[in-house]
Amino acid sequence: MKLHGYFRSSASYRVRIALNLKGLQAEHLPHHLRKGEQCVPAYLAINPQGLVPTLESDAGDILTQSLAIIEWLEETHPTPPLLPRDPLRRARVRAFAMAIACDTHPVQNLKVLARLRELGLPEDEVQGWAAWANREGLGACESLIAAEPGPFCFGGEPTMADLCLVPQLANARRFGVDVAAFPRLLHAEAAAKALPAFADAAPERQIDAE
Repeated sequence: MKLHGYFRSSASYRVRIALNLKGLQAEHLPHHLRKGEQCVPAYLAINPQGLVPTLESDAGDILTQSLAIIEWLEETHPTPPLLPRDPLRRARVRAFAMAIACDTHPVQNLKVLARLRELGLPEDEVQGWAAWANREGLGACESLIAAEPGPFCFGGEPTMADLCLVPQLANARRFGVDVAAFPRLLHAEAAAKALPAFADAAPERQIDAE
């Protein structure tokens, strides 16, 4: 397999964790987002959105969107599971993951922040927007798992929720958010980061890290 990504992309980070947890190997092909390498014709030919990650399967099939990739990995390599067997708990894990991947991350990503700058917002307001998006989203996530047993987001094993949480907390810190306001999330993050699969997927350990 080949994983097209960027070391600091939180969406790519999610997929790297999933691959590691599943014990799967993928060749990492970096695309420097700040240099616009995701917009060159050769890459747009495989991912018309010009986003990362993109996963090329062993058979050459192209998959885009991090949650869709993770779901595909879950269906094709079910051990260890990243979603609970119980339908209700599966839905709750997915809801938590989507709260981050669909409602929090997209409104503070590089593309949106670049557009805010194009519209003339001063840099402090751009950074403030990103911090606000993280605080709002993570605050909701803190409430979603407040009553869930630990140490991970949903019990004793990592799920797709943890795959989304750890990269998003990294984003929040980068934008100056005081994450001490989210003790339940930090508890899950600590459990996750103790696992090699999470540690090895960290941005600073990637071949394109700067």
